[in-house]
Amino acid sequence: MKAALIVCALALGLAGCSEYSRQDRAVGGAAIGAGTGALIGAAATGTGTGALVGGLIGAGTGAIIGAETTPRACWARDAYGNRYRVQCP
Repeated sequence: MKAALIVCALALGLAGCSEYSRQDRAVGGAAIGAGTGALIGAAATGTGTGALVGGLIGAGTGAIIGAETTPRACWARDAYGNRYRVQCP
């Protein structure tokens, strides 16, 4: 159980490192969702199959939520240091 909590804490820490890229946020969301889903599936069923199914469902849901919650306001700076809005990647 301690190992699972450590893995979840590390996943949450890594998720905070993602920028505003949809791909980065989808990967972070999938990692967090997979870990959380596996923990809930294992706790609910007490079997490895429950953990696997929960992890798969959590990964898919986390990837979708992570990608769709990406902020759309991206900024860049020109050669003079002035900020301007750009299309997000």
